[in-house]
Amino acid sequence: MAEISPIDLQKALKGADYPASRDDLVSLARDNGADDGLVERIESAGTDRFEGPDDVQRAVFG
Repeated sequence: MAEISPIDLQKALKGADYPASRDDLVSLARDNGADDGLVERIESAGTDRFEGPDDVQRAVFG
């Protein structure tokens, strides 16, 4: 699997409104054409709700 960068994550979540649910962000990432691996990382994030992009980044990249 290709390495996923924080820039890839930003592009995938372009237009997100926070706070956001994990399901909303997964859906948005797919709509924005995100790589399947990135979508899976968001899906497997350990939280159901994100207060902002920093929360997502911490969950996806640890």
